[in-house]
Order: sequence, then structure tokens, then C-alpha cells
Amino acid sequence: MHIEQTRSPGGRFAHLDHDQLRRLVGMVEHDPAGDPFPVTGWDAVVWVVGNATQAAHFYRTAFGMELVAYSGPETGNRDHKAFVLQSGAVRFVLTGGVDPASPLLDRHRRHGDGIADIALEVPDVDRAVAHARATGATILDEPHDVADAHGTVRLAALAAYGDTWHTLVDRSRYRGPYLPGFVACTDARRPRLFQALDHVVGNVALGQMDRWVEFYNRVMGFTNMAEFIGDDIATEYSALMSKVVANGNHQVKFPLNEPALGKKRSQIDEYLQFHDGPGVQHLALATGDILGSVDAMRAAGVEFLDTPASYYTDPALRARIGEVRAPIEELASRGILVDRDEDGYLLQIFTRPLGDRPTVFFELIERHGSLGFGKGNFQALFEAIEREQERRGNF
Repeated sequence: MHIEQTRSPGGRFAHLDHDQLRRLVGMVEHDPAGDPFPVTGWDAVVWVVGNATQAAHFYRTAFGMELVAYSGPETGNRDHKAFVLQSGAVRFVLTGGVDPASPLLDRHRRHGDGIADIALEVPDVDRAVAHARATGATILDEPHDVADAHGTVRLAALAAYGDTWHTLVDRSRYRGPYLPGFVACTDARRPRLFQALDHVVGNVALGQMDRWVEFYNRVMGFTNMAEFIGDDIATEYSALMSKVVANGNHQVKFPLNEPALGKKRSQIDEYLQFHDGPGVQHLALATGDILGSVDAMRAAGVEFLDTPASYYTDPALRARIGEVRAPIEELASRGILVDRDEDGYLLQIFTRPLGDRPTVFFELIERHGSLGFGKGNFQALFEAIEREQERRGNF
């Protein structure tokens, strides 16, 4: 509902209203009054990386993000550096250990560059934690306040799959740049290549997908939005299964993947090996101009998965997708995929993994009514990922 978006600091920062979020990420009307654990939106995606200084430079240069806040030795934080980057309503926090004894370095040694915390905005941290505790969740951090001259933020944290957690954030009484301990930064304005976070995909071990779907149902009151099983995501050689859970207004969506049996190792098996356990596989970034975003990111050195030319000449595809906003030749020249469902269509493209390990990657997505995840593209995408696995010698 409208009131949910007016509460969102990410939305206020980006000047995105309800209709814009509806178009960008498929947000729907929802009254949170009956939710035992209302989640009103994303707060931040917190990364642990090997070199936060260089990672911040990369995401500013290649992804067009803006540096808005910083914490580090210069601000009294002797343990680590943290750079807060923003693009539209998307907030990344890039953290890297400075002190040799920092626990961030231990995490990075195990998992490599990746996402530790998917922080969620809630209107009442204490109520959410009470419900989570009653439904069996593991509380990593009890509700507490942090404050400075800009106000007070209420925080807590819950354990999720693998070493991932969810910080619960109520910043309704805070007007600072991010959190107490951070200083505001002034950065050069860059072209905004994406405006919102569409979904965050997690990979879990074989037999664990339903457990974590049930966790989000039971603890956070999320509903099941979609599922892809059997031949939905399979090739001759490998397969996976996926189910999608979402909060009430569908602004927060979590697809959860597990491997399925196949002749060779799937992309999920490869991820679990190199990440050393479950974790976030990819982030989908919503854009209003996927062609321009791909051009800018590719010019800055971002590599995308190749799509075979036959994808665009397939008569069945042409018949299925109908008319879209850009000529098929323009999509083909960039490798952008198209899918259509009963609500509309979407355009999407996927990067190669951005770190040294073949783990985390990104999706760019432009929605035109579709509320789906590109089911019609799964075959082409999976085959493209298998080609990359083969190049790495992991197939």
C-alpha cells in the first residue's frame, strides 16, 4: 500500500513512488495490518569482500553506484572499512577487514567475496523478533538501539541459510546517512543504471530447499509465489529445483534453489563447492532501460553471459514473446533475453560471476507487467551457464 513505500528510506532516497516500484519490481497492493512479522522492504545488502576499497571503486565505476557513507579507521572503526553505495532504492554495504584479527577476514577466507547480510526494513523490530523466537528462529542479535546526533536506529538479527543472516532495521527515528558510526560522503553523480532490487536468490544443499521455504513461511509470514521443478530448469546434463517466497507486497522476493540429480554437476553444486556452503547466488537489479544499462556496464568491463544466435531466430520464441519495446535485433546484439506470461513480458540478462570464485553474479531485469522470473528463458540460461562451467573445468 502507499503507506508502506512512504516508510521506506530507500524509496525516499530514490524518490520512487508506489507506481514506479510496481512497474520496476512487480510490487502489489497489501495491507500489513494482519502480518505477524511485517516486512516493508529491503534495507541493505551487506557484502564481505577481500578489498572493500577496490570493490567500492568497481561498483561506482562499473555499476554507476554513488558513495553515500563510510566507516573505517579514519572514523574510529579500527576493525574494518565499510563503504555504503546507493543506486535508486538499492543500497550495498561493502565491508573488508583491516585488523588482522577481524572476523570478516575469517569469513572471507571461507566464502570469498559474497553477501553476509540481507537486511530488511520492519516497522517494529521487537514484535518481529518476538514472533521469530516463538516460531523457532535463531536470534543472532537481540533488539537494541544504536544512536548518534542524527537519531536512533532499532536493530536485531536472525539466522538464515548457511552463514547468511537478516538484520531487522527500524530507522524511522533516524536521519543520518546510514547508521551511527558512519559519516556522509559526497560523490560525483553518475548515470543511474538500476533503480531497485527485484529479488535475491539463495542456493542451499540438496534436500534443504523446502526447509528454508517453510522457514520464511513460518517465521516471516512470506507466501509461496512460484516454483520450478522437474523439466522447468533442466538440460540433458544437469538440473535444479527452485521455489520463490515473497513478503506481502512482493517487494522482497527470495527464490531458493537446490541441486537436482543429473549426469553432471549443476551450477548449484559448483556454487556450493566454491562458496563452501549455502549462500546468496545472485541479485536481480531492476532497471527502466536495460539496453542502456547493459551498454554502459559492458563499456566499463562487466562481462555478460553469451546467448546463442539461434535463441533469437527460433520461430517458437518469436511467436511466444510477441511485440516488445525494442527490435529483436537490438536485444540480440546485447544478448538480452525475453519472456512473456499472462501479465506481460520482461527483459533480462545475467553477468558472469564477478569475483575470483564462480559464485555471486547479477541479473538485470526490466519488467513490463510480468510478475515472473523468466521461466521461458531457463533452458537458454542454464545451457549458457553450463558452457561457462565447462570453460572453468567444473562441469
